[in-house]
Amino acid sequence: MLMAPKGAAFLYARRDLQAKLDPLVVSWGYAPEPGYGSGNPFLDYHEWQGTRDLAAFLSVPAAIDFQREQDWGHVRARCRGLVRVIQQEVSEMTGLAPICANPEEWLGQIVALPLPAGVDGAALKKRLYDEYRIEIPYTQFDGQSFLRLSVQGYNTEAELDYFMNTLKTFFED
Repeated sequence: MLMAPKGAAFLYARRDLQAKLDPLVVSWGYAPEPGYGSGNPFLDYHEWQGTRDLAAFLSVPAAIDFQREQDWGHVRARCRGLVRVIQQEVSEMTGLAPICANPEEWLGQIVALPLPAGVDGAALKKRLYDEYRIEIPYTQFDGQSFLRLSVQGYNTEAELDYFMNTLKTFFED
């Protein structure tokens, strides 16, 4: 993640693979009128985005420089470490196994935290926000409820401690 504005991403594909890639969103360039388009189907299919502000693309070098100056590899490693600690603490708190057995290999900066059976995840999410101002996504899969925690460079350990201390109040015996 470059931390650049929305729309500043780029797609690189080797020339020999470009014909195999279809756009996720079809826009103006997909079937350009005669006299329009670049003559390169890959560019035409993927380039047009409807309303377009090129300013976002100009920010990419600054985003790369920012990450280099802030030693972003270290920042990502710190975030991954915090995610692993929280995953372990929530597992101990709820008595539920983590969703992945090898967090060193499988966890990045986001983790799905399983909730015990009978816990209304939607109600928990609402209470966390309404009463504690903690915004956290909730989802269900195959009858299991989960909170999704994302730890980014701007999150502090104090914020994560607040989250964990708050969560403990819901799972105390």
